[in-house]
Amino acid sequence: MKNNMKVAALTLLVAANLFACKDKNTASTESSEPTTETVKVTPPAFSEDSAYQYVAAQVAFGPRVPNTPAHRACGDYLIGKLKGFGTTVQVQSFTAKAYDGKTLELRNFMGQINPKAARRILLAAHWDTRHVADKDTQNRDKPIDGANDGASGVGVLLEIARQLQANPLSEGIGVDIMLFDGEDYGQPDDAGDYIPDTYCLGSQHWSKNLMPIGYKAQYGILLDMVGAKGARFAQEEISRTYAKNVVDNIWKTAHSMGFSDYFPYQNSPSITDDHYYVIQNAEIPMADIIAYDSTSPDGYFGPYHHRHSDNLQVIDKNTLKVVGQTVLQVVKSEK
Repeated sequence: MKNNMKVAALTLLVAANLFACKDKNTASTESSEPTTETVKVTPPAFSEDSAYQYVAAQVAFGPRVPNTPAHRACGDYLIGKLKGFGTTVQVQSFTAKAYDGKTLELRNFMGQINPKAARRILLAAHWDTRHVADKDTQNRDKPIDGANDGASGVGVLLEIARQLQANPLSEGIGVDIMLFDGEDYGQPDDAGDYIPDTYCLGSQHWSKNLMPIGYKAQYGILLDMVGAKGARFAQEEISRTYAKNVVDNIWKTAHSMGFSDYFPYQNSPSITDDHYYVIQNAEIPMADIIAYDSTSPDGYFGPYHHRHSDNLQVIDKNTLKVVGQTVLQVVKSEK
């Protein structure tokens, strides 16, 4: 995912569409806890079993690498699920040139709930998988299952769509389930001179070619690697800098439902992920809920990251449920 080993500490100048980056070399620090008392909230209905099955169904197609039959078949499956949950589906087909010179056939999917509502919330994840296991010690040139890095976020969003079909929002609030393609087909560290913007191809394209045309959202939430056992979610730097209100609301909501162990008040360094391009190009404030492990060898991601161990054995149903209930409560709290 993202510019993985090149985890960046970025300074965004959204208005000018400019940014500067440097390699991450700072440790995380504790963030400030709210000074007001947290009101306890009963978590909304969310089936961790269903979310897990949506993850497993994606993995069953095989690695969802662009230009492969598994990628095409899984994409068709996702379109069918979004339509089945009553969303208005739009497909954005496009090509992108990868760092290795290949032309990738890609598709972004958006499933709209209450498409006529003016006030909109963007919920996103990426659905493709890494084409190489470049952090592994064996079979490094072969693709990975991507159960957590990709499928987990999609699985949570599909279950959220199912719950919103069963328990509709008011007509004044619209939710858009956005599934980005081509997020993980980026340049490995050992592939030669670094080429900027090789990750997040789907969000780069969408944010410069909005679908629907002129699309606007009040805010967005990105889910990435949200299903692993023991996952912890820190407040990522770009998110808290350019979507602070969204971050504050997510963490406050999680704590109100008793999920403080999963959402500690902890800061993490910035990372180049889909939310970066949504903020930079579409100018939508977006928070990234992404697992953070400061004890890992690379200082950010869990031991499964870009390895063949990113399979269904990594996935924990309770983690899926905690993230799903948190995001769903944030959405349902909109008036």
